[in-house]
Amino acid sequence: MSRRVAQRRSSAVRGAMGSVAALAAGLILVAGTPGTAAAIPAAGSTRTAPSCGSDQEPHRPSAAGAAAAGAATAEPPAAAVGTAAEKISFSLPSQLPIGMWSRAGVTLRTPVSKGTVRLDVRSRGFGTDSLVIQRYVPKTHRWTDLKTRPSGSNTHGVFTFPLTADASASRPHSVALRIQDLDRPGTVTVTTSVEDGKGRTHRAPARTATATRPEVSAGGWKSGTALSRGGAASAPFTLTVKNTTNRPYPSLYASYFAYGAGTAHALAPKDLVLQQYRPGHGWERVQLAAGGCDPGMSATLLPVTKGPLAPGATATYRLRVAVAGSAPRDVTKADAGLTVGNGDLSFFHQDLPFTVRAGKTPGK
Repeated sequence: MSRRVAQRRSSAVRGAMGSVAALAAGLILVAGTPGTAAAIPAAGSTRTAPSCGSDQEPHRPSAAGAAAAGAATAEPPAAAVGTAAEKISFSLPSQLPIGMWSRAGVTLRTPVSKGTVRLDVRSRGFGTDSLVIQRYVPKTHRWTDLKTRPSGSNTHGVFTFPLTADASASRPHSVALRIQDLDRPGTVTVTTSVEDGKGRTHRAPARTATATRPEVSAGGWKSGTALSRGGAASAPFTLTVKNTTNRPYPSLYASYFAYGAGTAHALAPKDLVLQQYRPGHGWERVQLAAGGCDPGMSATLLPVTKGPLAPGATATYRLRVAVAGSAPRDVTKADAGLTVGNGDLSFFHQDLPFTVRAGKTPGK
């Protein structure tokens, strides 16, 4: 994955969220080990949640690692699509689950000499700037971004790549593509054409797909929740993820984040006690860790299913949180919440703020 794609991942998520959500995206957009986060300046004496900002992209080891691992992965030969009567054919699955690559393809059945394949993409529900389309290059065993051209519309994108092929109806030439929506649900229609280098343009029938994602809900957290320093934990709250797409989610994750600053201090991981209930295990502590967005903290929740989340399957996380007696007395409010995503892309966010009341003080 290119740096540009990683940046578009980050900007797409931040664009769909508010200020606190931007903190969540900065803390937990990259899933993996607890506390994986991106760098922002410390908040100092301010009480408002900081925004990780655009300087966070260079600190995304998960995206870079995925790119390095995927770049050298050999792909099988692209399969021919369409009918023998079509000069150019384009395939697209009916669904584009957000957070995963979906395979597509172009097949030529006519000679092309230094031609250009063009994909005109029109979207509803999200901007085409949040779409990434790549083609597989067998010679280098790498996926590469398609070039983009300005279209003058946020809902109309133009993607192109050069191609020379000695193709015919009996000897079709196919190119493997993959596409991903980085933003929100909607629909996308792709019209594909090719200029054959001899003044002719051939077009394929338009294809439409639905960009979708699992249904996610958070319940049990009451507005105005107040937790006492050194006191009892909150009432249990839940996060439910149901895979309503037609594909398994192989790298699904759920994370909890928190941030709180007073006039002179900020909450640290030792100041919050996050617990998760798992059948057969009871309540287990989930370790929060500070990341580059210090003084923010985050934790990847413990897995509740084995393997990928299958279509139609549901994953339920049951949680509770308490404020430890070590929490600084000048911190009276905390921004917190949950995020859900796949791989290095977060597609759900829920704020769960709370106030901190006076309570026990260590040594007194």
